[in-house]
Amino acid sequence: MAEADNSGVRFPPPLLYLAGLLAGWLLERKYPLTSLPRTFAMAAGVVLVIAGLALARSGAQAIWKANSSIIPIRPTTTIVSSGVFALTRNPMYLSMVIIYAGVAFLIGSAWAFILLPLVIIAVDRLVIAKEERYLEGKFGEAYLAYKQRVRRWV
Repeated sequence: MAEADNSGVRFPPPLLYLAGLLAGWLLERKYPLTSLPRTFAMAAGVVLVIAGLALARSGAQAIWKANSSIIPIRPTTTIVSSGVFALTRNPMYLSMVIIYAGVAFLIGSAWAFILLPLVIIAVDRLVIAKEERYLEGKFGEAYLAYKQRVRRWV
């Protein structure tokens, strides 16, 4: 049986971020922590969500311009190393961290911030590690050279 031409990630990665936010929201309802002033939290939340969406859009456009796919179960056709991909190998996941932080402010959940490192570790181990093994296998030295030039997150 031929090996599938994809990273092997079988679930939508945004679900990890959503699970963290949901858990944080539920914990906040059950065990509330000190909250920030509402005006600050709302402003910070809106700014972070907009910044995260802009980063996600920029990353998606770079991938689409290269005629590749942002969906992990589809084949990657090329190494995208221009635009935001020249600054981080994972702008889409980084954008989700920024959006997550913005939503955590908007819903007033300190617990969501406490859980964020666990979400990042889960994405790093369950998604990015698989994607990197796939890309190393598919693109070899070209991908290894890209990894040397550009950091995984920031």
